[in-house]
Amino acid sequence: MSWTTEAQAAEGGMTERAFTLAGDNGDVPGVYWEPAEGGADALVLLGHGGTTHKRVPYLIAVAQLLAARGVASAAIDGPGHGDRLTIAHTGDNFKAVWDAGGGTEGMLADWRAALDFLHAETGERPTGWWGLSMGTMMGLPVCARDERIRTAVLGLMGTWGPNGAALTEMAPKLTLPLRFLVQWDDEIVPRDACLELFGLIGAKRKTLHANPGLHAAVPQFEVAASADYLASQLRR
Repeated sequence: MSWTTEAQAAEGGMTERAFTLAGDNGDVPGVYWEPAEGGADALVLLGHGGTTHKRVPYLIAVAQLLAARGVASAAIDGPGHGDRLTIAHTGDNFKAVWDAGGGTEGMLADWRAALDFLHAETGERPTGWWGLSMGTMMGLPVCARDERIRTAVLGLMGTWGPNGAALTEMAPKLTLPLRFLVQWDDEIVPRDACLELFGLIGAKRKTLHANPGLHAAVPQFEVAASADYLASQLRR
């Protein structure tokens, strides 16, 4: 586990630094962002969506929103994605790609190693999670299993997909405060499956935020509000 680049200036008032972890299924590359002026007092782990990667533009936009609020963030490539891609995405082989990258248990080990590294290298700070779609496939298990995660923004996922059974089993154990986003006209993840997963989550402080539109059409105001929510929760 080590940094692979020095901190470099990035757009949006951030600095960016890359790192690599030695995972059970090969090297796991990641990236860490913090406000350019330093002084971040909280950290948010960012989970990317399916067929994308740790530096997909919308994830960088979330990192910029968090940096503007004095919060650092980090992302790694999920199972079979980004620089870990071993099977080409064809649109109908998502489970094969996910499983080839280590599946749910491998993913959990990767994120635990990432958080171990970041806390050791940058200091232990209140930590949250932001991740939609596949970001929830990763995030719900991480948040349910790792007590260092204090709050989360999840959504665009249900009791469905490659690890739907794991999400269903772990949801009642997820008790941290969270926001859950749903796109009412989602053409990828069935709306009813999203609502079912939200209902299974065991948190007493959870809110459902539903907006019209397709899977990838989450309104910008909702994304900005999610950054406000995490920054506020992590400073409670």
